[in-house]
Amino acid sequence: MWLFIAFLTVPLIEIGLFIQIGGAIGLWWTLLIVIITAVIGTVLVRAQGVQALGQVKSSFNEMRDPSEALAHGAMILFSGALLLTPGFFTDAVGFALLVPGVRLAVFKWARARINVTTFSTHPQHPPQSDVIEGEYAEVEPESGDQGRPSGWTKH
Repeated sequence: MWLFIAFLTVPLIEIGLFIQIGGAIGLWWTLLIVIITAVIGTVLVRAQGVQALGQVKSSFNEMRDPSEALAHGAMILFSGALLLTPGFFTDAVGFALLVPGVRLAVFKWARARINVTTFSTHPQHPPQSDVIEGEYAEVEPESGDQGRPSGWTKH
């Protein structure tokens, strides 16, 4: 239901802002601002996306929890989509998500509401000892099979 409300209200907010801002500064200045914010947003998203990808790689290399770096990368990706969407409201939210402090606050808010059961890079129950008990029997090869390869090879 909340998704339906978002798809209904965001375009209405954008239309209202276009009318208000276009009436105040004119059509061409309004369009120029929309194009400039898309270009600036693309440059910023690319730079921060590369940085977020590096953080994800280092998390995996150092065997740390990558959830924060992945969440930042997802928010940067979402920010890029918002900045490429024409509009002042979506640009404001997109630029806000490019601020690391805002992303961290969103991540902490989401982390408090999401329940992760386990995350471990080590086995849950390490073996109690290095001794493995078992039985074995030594099998002597038959005398006629010494010079012939096994049945598993193609020779």
